[in-house]
Amino acid sequence: MALIETEEAARRLSRAIASDLSLYNEDKIVEGVKGDNLFTVLEGEIEEGRALFRSRVAPELFEKNFYDRAIIDILVRSKGHVESVMW
Repeated sequence: MALIETEEAARRLSRAIASDLSLYNEDKIVEGVKGDNLFTVLEGEIEEGRALFRSRVAPELFEKNFYDRAIIDILVRSKGHVESVMW
């Protein structure tokens, strides 16, 4: 399979991976937001997604942090309604 070479496609992939994490780990995400330890609770899942993203995109696109931004947008911002000391 060819590596993704465009920023738009890399963004879409990063958001798709983050969306899957959100879909399949809803309880853990809520727990992590409430406990202010989201990245500890989901460390394995986030790193697995990062490895997948790295394997699918050109190295210069991986360095642009699309995956990290998608994690914040989808896993953190979407849980703004959950009571937490983070906000």
